[in-house]
Amino acid sequence: MANETKGALTLQDVRDRALAGTWIAWYNVPTTQDFSATNAWYAGGYTATISPAGTISKVDRIIFASDTATAVAKGPLSSSRYMHAATGNTTDAWYGGGAFGPSIIDSIERIIFASDTATAVSRGKLSPGATRLAAHGNTTDGWYGCGANPGALSSTTRITFSIDLSLAVQRGPLSTNIMYLSATGNMTDAYFGGGFYPYSAVSTVDRIIFSVDTATAVTKGPLSANRYQLAAHGSTTDAWYVGGTPSLPSGGIPTSTVQRIIFSVDTATAVTKGPLSGVKRGPTAGGNTTDAWIGGGLASSSPSDSAGYPTTVDRIIFSSDTATAAVRGPLSSGRYGLAAN
Repeated sequence: MANETKGALTLQDVRDRALAGTWIAWYNVPTTQDFSATNAWYAGGYTATISPAGTISKVDRIIFASDTATAVAKGPLSSSRYMHAATGNTTDAWYGGGAFGPSIIDSIERIIFASDTATAVSRGKLSPGATRLAAHGNTTDGWYGCGANPGALSSTTRITFSIDLSLAVQRGPLSTNIMYLSATGNMTDAYFGGGFYPYSAVSTVDRIIFSVDTATAVTKGPLSANRYQLAAHGSTTDAWYVGGTPSLPSGGIPTSTVQRIIFSVDTATAVTKGPLSGVKRGPTAGGNTTDAWIGGGLASSSPSDSAGYPTTVDRIIFSSDTATAAVRGPLSSGRYGLAAN
């Protein structure tokens, strides 16, 4: 058997380990840690719980394994923003677009998960800049879709993570102009769902196929109800769209609705699943392939209502998604219009 007292292996040691199946070849050694499978970062947003009310740069991190604890404050974004969008991979998150007061933002900021106590780093730019947009990506690229500048857009742009200092590249549009939408998907496709244009919420879902992303997005089965200012997260097989508010003139009253799309039958109408624990308008979602954590949002129709900013985080367990979402440890402060990865 192997003798490791000297910190070296003999040829006999190598043979013994190979026969026992305990030899780890160099090409099987993990080179990076998948932080996104174990943590979620909630960044930016707008709050009326502080004086004066306004847009913030705060970043909170939830550790999934201890999600009953209060989220930990990490290094902030380099600038305050809300109504922005986030995507990323296993090592980094990219927060793009949004607004600060009346100004629309085109910059993208990157959080490096392994050093998340530092201020986020400014990277490339969206073209055009947009607020009220959505984003989804795979391990190499992120797609930002639609939003407003100042009117609703149909355009999408792609950022390549390995060259993230460059201007995002224009890709094929969604099927219509839309803002206040949400996005999720898997490694091959992004599903942009819900939104608002021109005078009401919609139930439209558009699919971008990454390998042919210069074409117009394909309209798929709709959501089961019109929603805008909703959040979305998915697994490898399904997507969950949560919260939001229905068509005006309902007063922008938030809902707790959860709707699920099955990717393999994405022409069907989304199925209503177990609700959130409370109503949320303008929340965001982080998660992994088994669960989604829904944080932030308004429980009121008015952003000026300081009592309408719950700090609760709801967890949806995908395998039992007919149950009401479980309340988990809170964010460090309430806000809406934030983004998570």
